[in-house]
Amino acid sequence: MKKLPFHRSVSTKGFTLIEILFVILVIGLLLAIAVPNFILAREQTRKKACINNLRKIEWAKDCFLMDNNKENDITITETDIYPPNGESYLKAIPHCDSNGEYTIGSGNVPPTCDFANGHDLTGN
Repeated sequence: MKKLPFHRSVSTKGFTLIEILFVILVIGLLLAIAVPNFILAREQTRKKACINNLRKIEWAKDCFLMDNNKENDITITETDIYPPNGESYLKAIPHCDSNGEYTIGSGNVPPTCDFANGHDLTGN
């Protein structure tokens, strides 16, 4: 048999289009399962960090009240637990990772965060 000059021999090396599309489909399915779980885990982590910050604020409020022999019904401000100069009950003023604002409140009311449905010390 005579070979034609423009004839290519069939090679068995490489992947077919169907095989490549199947791999892309499998990767797409894995991403469809994994991405929502990552987003949920990130939100849960932010919520836990916010709750920990609220616990720190509650601890600082309790320390301020005990150190200064104050009643529980007084309103505590940010400068009471974190004064610009002087003894501080916190290393830094906590900030909510979810862009919420903390309400310190009075001594007998636990602090809260105003993010979305709100975080509190009970984990709700």
